[in-house]
Amino acid sequence: MMLRSLEGREIFREFLRSEYSEDNLLFWLACEELKKETNPSVVDEKARIIYEDYVSILSPKEVSLDSRVREGINQSLAEPSNMMYEEAQLQIYTLMHRDSFPRFLNSSVYRDLLATRRRTCLDT
Repeated sequence: MMLRSLEGREIFREFLRSEYSEDNLLFWLACEELKKETNPSVVDEKARIIYEDYVSILSPKEVSLDSRVREGINQSLAEPSNMMYEEAQLQIYTLMHRDSFPRFLNSSVYRDLLATRRRTCLDT
């Protein structure tokens, strides 16, 4: 998927922003950053920030997670780990893959990108 490259993420993010669903990608990216962290105090801080920003029902950027996953996260908050959001991250990735990404492929943002790439290829 486009999430592997920085350019791809930015283009997809622009599209998600236009659909008011950018928070899903931001959550996914925050989880990726947390996975790379090994310092326990930083893991603790980042895990709580992700919770406050994307999981808490009080957050304006709350992502759509089922109650089972949300409860697992709530239990993990007592002893946060760099992998505590893995199931939630997969759920949001699946949502983007099944819902947002097909719409992205039919969007003017994507069609414009393809047209630009074709022109670049033809010019070389």
